[in-house]
Amino acid sequence: MEYKTSSSYRKEKLKHLLNVIIKHEEKIISSLYHDFKKPEFEAVITETSYVISDLKNTIKNIDRWAKPKWVLPSILNFPSSDYIINEPYGKVLIIAPWNYPYQLALCPLIAAVAAGNQVVIKPSELTPNTAAIISKIVSEVFDKEHVEVIEGGIEISEKLLAQRWDYIFFTGSVAVGKIVAKAAAKHLTPITLELGGKNPCIVDENCNIKLSAKRIVWGKFINAGQTCIAPDYLVVNAKVKQRLIDCLIEEIRLAYGENPENSKDYPRIINAKNWKRLASFIENETIIWGGKTNESDNYIAPTLLVEPSIDSLVMQDEIFGPILPIISYKEESEFEKIISKYEKPLALYVFSNNIKWAKNIVKKYAFGGGCINDTVIHFSNKRLPFGGVGHSGVGAYHGQLSFETFSHKKSIVNKSTWLDLPMRYAPYREKLKMLKKLLKWM
Repeated sequence: MEYKTSSSYRKEKLKHLLNVIIKHEEKIISSLYHDFKKPEFEAVITETSYVISDLKNTIKNIDRWAKPKWVLPSILNFPSSDYIINEPYGKVLIIAPWNYPYQLALCPLIAAVAAGNQVVIKPSELTPNTAAIISKIVSEVFDKEHVEVIEGGIEISEKLLAQRWDYIFFTGSVAVGKIVAKAAAKHLTPITLELGGKNPCIVDENCNIKLSAKRIVWGKFINAGQTCIAPDYLVVNAKVKQRLIDCLIEEIRLAYGENPENSKDYPRIINAKNWKRLASFIENETIIWGGKTNESDNYIAPTLLVEPSIDSLVMQDEIFGPILPIISYKEESEFEKIISKYEKPLALYVFSNNIKWAKNIVKKYAFGGGCINDTVIHFSNKRLPFGGVGHSGVGAYHGQLSFETFSHKKSIVNKSTWLDLPMRYAPYREKLKMLKKLLKWM
């Protein structure tokens, strides 16, 4: 069909999508609030405006991205012209998560469509209002055979994964990521897995403590901590531990007030199951701030824990909620043991005015991406690849890389016919010495 081969057709569809998205922006924001009380500011900055920006960038650059890329030919193929064609994979399945249910469904969709694929989106059943508005938007823009939204629970995901796809893009937990990878392996289907992990945040004694606390609080508690790249736990130099704690508490108060339950800027946990899991993490732990919960509203306050055991429940797996354990260290070797205990995380953050030391830290550990003297913000740069490594993910996307993620790079050599060098053809006698001399110059 035309949308598979014509970048102009794709471009027009993306322009139509942009207009429809802008038209429905208020409904999208309202849906996110009704699903788990996501504040309007967070809905705009992390969901709607991000998608609009990504869409505009794709529309602006799609013609350039879709063009064949000419490369230098090999001297062995002289004379020839060599180039790479970006070809769509074909039928793509996108399984979106619930924590950023709009952005993490639409951004992969934009890239998959730009690359010329047919797409099925499976939004999260835990955010039904957002899933419904996504379905409405898609139905207004695309033919069903081009892009389709299929809603439902685990059983629908299982049925979709049982089918054969040309590419699968999944965002979610490590456990489900393994299920997706197993299903894809049956048909040797290529995949992108955006997963998570226990993201460390290292605070050196030589840093701006107040500013560090402000940036940590924002990165940790935005979306009530339900962010795959949020700091999972702090390791802080013992010399500045108490100062940091005091500043963290002050910043939480400034952001959400004395009782964050009454704050319009603080979301809720997505459902009762996740609430119970998170509530169990703070039992029998030393709470120095927060700890208040309300099961009827899936509320858990921004909570700071001090010096939990490495073997405690809260330190076993990714927290994915508004609980921040704080562990002190005296020597670098102490936090090295902690970080090395876990699989490679999706993010790592280090706060220090000693930039040389900080750069050595980010070189030393394997992780998806991160920041020096900030948290989370690396996600916002479309020129930086976003993805994990090891258990935190497979593949990366954002910006042009998103287009490339959903494109097979087909290599073509267009060999000229006006000259045909005989050296490669048998019989090979007397040709080996000449070949070796030629290869030395390559």
